[in-house]
Amino acid sequence: MSATEQLPVPAGGAGARTGGYRPQLRRSLGLRDLVVYGLVFMVPIAPFGIFGGVFQASGGMVALAYAVGMVAMLFTASSYAKMVKAFPLAGSVYNYAGRGIGAPVGFLAGWAILLDYLLVPSLLYLIASVAMHSIVPAIPVWLWLIGFVVFNTVVNVFGIKMTARITMVMLAGEAIVLVIFLAAAGHALLSGKGHGSVWSPIFNPGTFTGTVVAGAVSVAVLSFLGFDGISMLAEENRGGARQIGRAMYAALGLAGVLFIAQTWVAAPLVPDRDGLLANGDPDGVAFYDAARVAGGAWLATLTAVATAIAWGVANSMVAQVATSRLLFAMARDRQLPSFLGKVSRKHNVPANAVVLTAVLSAGIGLYMAWRSDGIALLSSLINFGALCAFLVLHVAVVWHYLGRRRSRNLFSYLLMPACGFAILLYVVINANVAAQRLALVWLGLGAVVLIGLYAAGRRPTLSGMTDASSTSGEAS
Repeated sequence: MSATEQLPVPAGGAGARTGGYRPQLRRSLGLRDLVVYGLVFMVPIAPFGIFGGVFQASGGMVALAYAVGMVAMLFTASSYAKMVKAFPLAGSVYNYAGRGIGAPVGFLAGWAILLDYLLVPSLLYLIASVAMHSIVPAIPVWLWLIGFVVFNTVVNVFGIKMTARITMVMLAGEAIVLVIFLAAAGHALLSGKGHGSVWSPIFNPGTFTGTVVAGAVSVAVLSFLGFDGISMLAEENRGGARQIGRAMYAALGLAGVLFIAQTWVAAPLVPDRDGLLANGDPDGVAFYDAARVAGGAWLATLTAVATAIAWGVANSMVAQVATSRLLFAMARDRQLPSFLGKVSRKHNVPANAVVLTAVLSAGIGLYMAWRSDGIALLSSLINFGALCAFLVLHVAVVWHYLGRRRSRNLFSYLLMPACGFAILLYVVINANVAAQRLALVWLGLGAVVLIGLYAAGRRPTLSGMTDASSTSGEAS
């Protein structure tokens, strides 16, 4: 018997074996590891890099945009927690929609969120590489990007615990930078360096409309994407399905408070508010300009370097982990090439999927580096793909618990997912039009692939569908 076959299934909990799979991934992650993973994926200082875009889209109400985004994501986390309790497997919304509704729906949901997971590492590498190039111009963007990709791939191939240790150090560094900024910005505001009302970042009657807020949320949601990656580690979590849900809530809540706090104090320190509202932030330096007002050039440089390292190493490292687990989950169900479902016996990670993710990230990142709109286009596509998948997730909760399990708990299994669905649908409708069109093309391609699978006699199926659905979930 191989080492992977000897891995235990957590006591009293469903796992890969419940879903019809032989356990292959090592269960080594506790609650703290999962929360840290989610926080690093979301990046506690994520608003540093996209602050200007959210500021313009929200009419200056950047803190409100993050507050609404957090509420929307908490509803989505609730649906994730319910589905991971029913099906504690790697694969995220792909598995939950596939097992909660049907395998073809799961394939399309997985295809939609695959757009998010395939492009997120590329976006992170690109933003970090551009930032580092601005600090060290002698090293070109493409070389920074390849360096980030190689480093993260080596770490991830050595196993999930190695990734967890390094991300813990990265998270501590981000926290220190954030504390320094908040202290400096708070002192600056108390010293009278702010412009306008300190309440304008949360509500500005002159610019407030539902459409403006929804459009801003569609941008701000980029900072929250990653909490769902915690569910990708369901088969590497040693604390049971409920621990996945607790980790999601904790990571989202902590990240939301940090996002709101840093954008609230940064907004009044923007030196040219009217110019930012009118022209946007094409160079991505609005937050660093606010940091310069708060503490001087040293603080602007510190926040820029922290952004580059956080996005290019910590965030992209865990994004690569999540992407590889999605590819692994779809491959073992024969919906992607089988080599992606192979697990390293030595390190118990899907090494082929990790390497393919690295290659795709480097290729897409290098291509987008040549486009003037590369960062904006990637951001819009990532948001739209993820939000569409989240909509399907909310439907899966209702379908599985009320339709199949005949639950009478309407609050948990109808009202909560319906609220999350309504908020996200409004955001999707008000999203970037170009992103809507390109994402629909991607979904259309997914439908063609699905038809091709049927034509080739490889109808989408998920192992253990009957067993999993009959032994998991709560009916009331």
